[in-house]
Amino acid sequence: MESVISEHIEITPGVCAGKPRIAGHRIKVQDVVIWHERMGLSPDEIVSQYPGITLADVYAALAYYHDNLEEIRQQIREDEAFAKELQVQTPSLVQQKLRNRNATNDSVPLG
Repeated sequence: MESVISEHIEITPGVCAGKPRIAGHRIKVQDVVIWHERMGLSPDEIVSQYPGITLADVYAALAYYHDNLEEIRQQIREDEAFAKELQVQTPSLVQQKLRNRNATNDSVPLG
């Protein structure tokens, strides 16, 4: 089984932060897991949205995930924490403009 998975999954230092990914692509195992488990996409739907990968690639990614559950879950948690940290440090320009607009509208006397 390991040799079949290794044909489809690779880990390369410096590519995708060294996280396991579909061979020849930048699609990480954790991406496939999120699409499948959290977004409810079937393996066929994933392949239809990313036609450069095969159904065997998707199933190999899911098999790798199930063989390395805690590692992949930890990577997902770390990436989510990083994204939240960036959101806090870098407020949305759209949200800032809306707040400024609302503040301006609130200060204009109605008619």
